[in-house]
Amino acid sequence: MPQFFDIDDAEFEARFETLLNAKREDSPDVDAIVADIIADVRARGDRAVLELTAKFDRLDLTADRLAFSADEIAAECAKVSDKDREALELAAARIRAYHEKQMPDDRSWIDDIGATLGWRWTPVSAAGLYVPGGLASYPSSVLMNAIPAQVAGVKRLAICVPTPDGVINPLVLFAARLSGVDTIYRIGGAQAVAAMAYGTETIQAVDKITGPGNAFVAAAKRRVFGKVGIDMIAGPSEILVIADRHNDPDWIAVDLLSQAEHDKSAQSVLITDDADFGRAVATAVDKRLETLERRAIAGPSWRDYGAVITVRDLDQAAALSNRMAPEHLELCVDDPDALSEKITHAGAIFLGKWTPEAIGDYIGGPNHVLPTARSARFSSGLSVMDFVKRTTLAKMTPAALRAIGPAAERLAQSESLEAHGLSVRARLDHLNES
Repeated sequence: MPQFFDIDDAEFEARFETLLNAKREDSPDVDAIVADIIADVRARGDRAVLELTAKFDRLDLTADRLAFSADEIAAECAKVSDKDREALELAAARIRAYHEKQMPDDRSWIDDIGATLGWRWTPVSAAGLYVPGGLASYPSSVLMNAIPAQVAGVKRLAICVPTPDGVINPLVLFAARLSGVDTIYRIGGAQAVAAMAYGTETIQAVDKITGPGNAFVAAAKRRVFGKVGIDMIAGPSEILVIADRHNDPDWIAVDLLSQAEHDKSAQSVLITDDADFGRAVATAVDKRLETLERRAIAGPSWRDYGAVITVRDLDQAAALSNRMAPEHLELCVDDPDALSEKITHAGAIFLGKWTPEAIGDYIGGPNHVLPTARSARFSSGLSVMDFVKRTTLAKMTPAALRAIGPAAERLAQSESLEAHGLSVRARLDHLNES
């Protein structure tokens, strides 16, 4: 059973703080191992990647087989059923349409002294997209990572997907082809991240690495940040559902389980203003767990990290939600739009009982790569903005330099940066002489 909380209990605050600060990351001490892997890949390139792939994925490759060939991709894509193909094509179209609206505009203007100022946006040149393999093989993650990059105008896209024992999900390759990916490497783990960051004889280095992975992948992304950009360090999945009694307890139960089935360390929390409804949902979860295929994962997640919190009203629910800053937030209440206005920290919000979080994972349009572990307090989900960068523009006329140059010179002198001031003074003196 999950933990049950009541906001009116004397010990609520202490217990809620414990819930907020619970360490859920399933992370053994992998950093030292990852550091050695990265150093090995940097030193030995392809040889290190091939040996590590044989060790961890039980797959013997040669350098010329690190990437899938065009014929292999075509053969795997041919295995995709018509229904799966149609579903992925619909998802890709919706994801593309949503992200196309995110593209920012360049701007330029002339200010009151005659200086031209502005900015322009340009894409990164190359992006590497990590896609989990094996049991956690998600074609939806391919779409969510690759399509925003393509919309942003990234010229070269590469995917790394581990293929333990040589097994690949055909849907992953089909999703990659739908997303305009150039190259698909059949490697994974920290060695794949290192190869994308630093390059090898066969694998070209990229400018940014995005995508989810296990503790080794997360540690590798943290270590290569600075050499390349990364999207985020993702932790275990989480969902918070705010629901009133005007809901089917079973619907809320399966929504909670939709994240619990990801990982034993995932967290599912219900906040409700009706204690009886909260108990009914918990009962419905237990009932679903009797038959759920992934109950061996979802059960421990719900038992160890699940919670049902009773509040007096929805204002209190919103306040607790903002403290939690959940990855996924469902608002299953009579007026979800009004309640959403009170939410300041959430990765993604799903409005109303007809909008289960699973719609966002696959077909809604917004990205499903979202901040976890309360990082929605200061960060956003993956978007086109992760694949572009802003360059500022400034152009002075002689009159503009006369107007503001002396102040720049003065500030340079105050910071004891003589050459800074001289670079302005030389031009001002020339203007004064002419």
